[in-house]
Amino acid sequence: MNTSRLVPPVSDDPHAMDELRREVRDFIAECLADGRVRRQVDCWLAGWDEDFTLALAARGWLGMTVPSEYGGHSRSHLERFVVTEELLAAGMPVSAHWIADRQIVPSLLKYGTEVQKHRFLPAIASGDCYFGIGMSEPDSGSDLASVRTKATRVDGGWSVTGTKVWTSGAHRAHMFICLARTAPVDPAHRHDGLSQFIVDLHSPGVDVRPIVSMNGGHHFNEVILDDVFVPDEMVFGTIGNGWQQVTSELSFERSGPERFLSTFPLLAESAEQMRREALPRHTDVGRYVARIAGLHQMSTAVAGALGRHEPADTAAAVVKVLGTSTEGDIADFADLLTGDPSAEQAEYAAMLESAVVQRPGFTLRGGTNEVLRGVIARGLGMR
Repeated sequence: MNTSRLVPPVSDDPHAMDELRREVRDFIAECLADGRVRRQVDCWLAGWDEDFTLALAARGWLGMTVPSEYGGHSRSHLERFVVTEELLAAGMPVSAHWIADRQIVPSLLKYGTEVQKHRFLPAIASGDCYFGIGMSEPDSGSDLASVRTKATRVDGGWSVTGTKVWTSGAHRAHMFICLARTAPVDPAHRHDGLSQFIVDLHSPGVDVRPIVSMNGGHHFNEVILDDVFVPDEMVFGTIGNGWQQVTSELSFERSGPERFLSTFPLLAESAEQMRREALPRHTDVGRYVARIAGLHQMSTAVAGALGRHEPADTAAAVVKVLGTSTEGDIADFADLLTGDPSAEQAEYAAMLESAVVQRPGFTLRGGTNEVLRGVIARGLGMR
């Protein structure tokens, strides 16, 4: 069995970012005080607010890790982590730019061409370009190797046909990165023959259909691609290298603070309601605070590893499994604790209702926890 560390060590001074944290908290307090925003759970999925995105961009809090030559701010992964963690902990509406800033930025920096970097990175950093991710497909679950969307070589580019599902924000996004099969399936090497493409979601042949949640919310979509033309300059990375690229990108998707802070605003407000004696006091609040503190430390460590360009696939999977389980446990805890909220608890009741509705998806998105336990087992040399 592999005896190396499951999660990398935290090598940075935890207090080095205190001033930045205070700056972000002061900004959040101003936004709440003047009514520009309200707190909500699952804000990185459900909190679409383009004005708030532009306000963050004006402060230099988008594209933080993008080099200045591409319109960014040349700041560290840890600085970006601090800003995003504070925004999520406060339940701020960040979903408009979330996927672009979290996942597309590092992917473009690693795999993008100069044309792609100069076109998209400045627009993401200014809050003017939103992205989606086209990985999941109907009947495939978390088995990305079963991708059936096909890209066929045509004059000047590729023709892409297939269906993607659970695509967050596709009805509002400008582009998405689509995983497609560019070579026939080899049963012995299912991960071969996959490639990625940057697809304009307003192209002819793109049909975005809403997937509406039980509470009427519209965050997810089905994206149908019917002979959509993608020019050669929008091939992302290397043809045939899609699997390696996707697994690299998933480290950024699985390890961030959004994997354990989706329901933290609800936990914080539960503690506040207990302080006011509007809810009965319960010692489990301390248990969940402790779990969040541990996950903060683990996620910070992964952010540091990614910043040093160290492999962190296994550690990211650990954060995702433990973090999303904690998010769901907090929703269950608050639901059982609360009963019927009073009229004075309207904001709290809204967060609770949203947490309960969103709860089933916590352990599914970004790869099911069952699949990720297999990733962890492989990382440990157990399979």
